[in-house]
Amino acid sequence: MFPCEIKQGGYNNNMKYDSIIIAGPTASGKSGFAHELARTVNGAIINADSVQIYRGIENISASPFVDGKCDEIDGVPYKLFSVFDLNTHISVADYLTLAKKAYDEVVAMGKTAIFVGGTGYYINAIINGISNIPEIDENVRVRAREMVVHDIDSVRKMLPDDFSATDPQRVARALEVFLQTGIHLTEWQKNPRDGAIIKNPLKILIMPEREILLERISARIPEMITGGAIDEGRYIIENNLDASRAIGAVQICDMLNGKISEKDAIENWTVKTNQYAKRQRTWFNGQYNADVEIKNVPNADDLERVIDILK
Repeated sequence: MFPCEIKQGGYNNNMKYDSIIIAGPTASGKSGFAHELARTVNGAIINADSVQIYRGIENISASPFVDGKCDEIDGVPYKLFSVFDLNTHISVADYLTLAKKAYDEVVAMGKTAIFVGGTGYYINAIINGISNIPEIDENVRVRAREMVVHDIDSVRKMLPDDFSATDPQRVARALEVFLQTGIHLTEWQKNPRDGAIIKNPLKILIMPEREILLERISARIPEMITGGAIDEGRYIIENNLDASRAIGAVQICDMLNGKISEKDAIENWTVKTNQYAKRQRTWFNGQYNADVEIKNVPNADDLERVIDILK
């Protein structure tokens, strides 16, 4: 039996997919799988990861790119990787604008757009669009971020019970919307959405068992440190960049600043990544209606199964 399960109703012989989405938690193997699929179906990769969109932290973010240009690998075009420095704030609306442009470029090339990432609110926006929330003043945005950094627990008490996100960036986003408009983000999100990019994607979820993810996370973090993460930490410190945007960057910078040992940096980075992977698993299980589920680190059999669906 193949470990790749296709949900009832997920495949229709008459269905024509306008794109592919490959989603899953960190360390699930989605990047490598997406690349092999892109090579097979004349595809182009569009980033749907809120950390890999930043440059200078390619090792820390587990980006497909570590050195050199960030627009192709083995002839496969890549878009929206390593675009901004860490001090640049990217809202979901900003991302949606960039993703729409990238999608149009891929279509113009005559290629299949393959969105890849683990950021649920990016993927949700690609599929469903976003609520029309007013622009946030920069001083309000800065104030919200400072409040989250100094006392995130108190900030959460200011937010409604139906706001369940724990990621600091998402908490800051909810707070800045409330400070700017006096209306909670969850209320804005109940309004009609617009700006969806795609109408009929093939949605793939890569979700290995929890124990496998834990093993892969534990194995790759020491490799990131020896592979260039320390140099990236120095780059962050020297350029006074915002390390809080990426798990791992904070720990590396604290280590370089003598606040913690390398052992503690690895342990803390691992714990934070495991917690993030748990949140991702929860979101995808509850919010992402996948057509195809791959319940292992993807392999050649899984690739063949997806290709058969696309024929």
